[in-house]
Amino acid sequence: MIRKAVIPAAGLGTHFLPATKAQPKEMLPIIDIPTIQYVVQECVDSGIEDILIITGKGKRSIEDHFDRNVELEQRILEREDEFWYNELRHIDSMANIHFIRQKEQNGLGDAIYCARFHCGNEPFAVLLGDSVNDSVIPITQQMIDAYEQYHQTIIAVQQVPAEKISRYGVVGGEFLSDRIMRVNDIVEKPAAEAAPSSWAVAGRYILTPEIFAAIERIPSRADRTVELTDALKVLLQDEPVTAMRIEGTRYDIGSKLDYLKTTVDFALKRKEFAEPFAAFLRERLNEFDKK
Repeated sequence: MIRKAVIPAAGLGTHFLPATKAQPKEMLPIIDIPTIQYVVQECVDSGIEDILIITGKGKRSIEDHFDRNVELEQRILEREDEFWYNELRHIDSMANIHFIRQKEQNGLGDAIYCARFHCGNEPFAVLLGDSVNDSVIPITQQMIDAYEQYHQTIIAVQQVPAEKISRYGVVGGEFLSDRIMRVNDIVEKPAAEAAPSSWAVAGRYILTPEIFAAIERIPSRADRTVELTDALKVLLQDEPVTAMRIEGTRYDIGSKLDYLKTTVDFALKRKEFAEPFAAFLRERLNEFDKK
């Protein structure tokens, strides 16, 4: 059973400057909900309520967001706004959330290593804080179900076009079924012609505790980063690793264009915005086409 989740959220967010100069990328809102709240909600919807968020310098607003704000609650109560009062109380009580700092920005593998004492000797989920999913069954729940069947490290994957391969870790292997692959290779951000396949890591993992020993065995790269893909490659020498094709839509908030696309999609799914926003888009697109 997977009881714990780790959300790495210590990155500098340089792709979103200047917005991320003084606020975490993970707190950028998709309409009115911070990105990281969607990630935490995915954990909760998957039955995980013990969550460790790996933060760093300048990330205090993430802790504040999931903390209680009694003064704000009191002001909302004075306005007799029961809906927003309940929403605020939901945020601070949705899970048992812990925080630890990654002292230096030394890569995803190093961030995961910060969780070794919290996770101990049990498997745990990892959800990257800069991607959200829309699926009938939460992606993390899909992975937990796969872990219950295979009892080994599970990597979520999705197929990506050649021009995007170099943005992701990429796995290679043999498909055992429509959704399950036995992994025999994993490469961090390869060129398209050197990639072992077109199946990219989709920002979600179930990791066995042996990953911590694997991280200890890999040398730092020239830029001192410790990559999780390198540790997974080491882990492959000792135990099997499975990749699972996700069912659902993944929104990667890794670039400004992807963030804009995500915001549009989520706005069109909101009942209070969908029709007037769609009308606005049609109007603006007509004007754009006439230019």
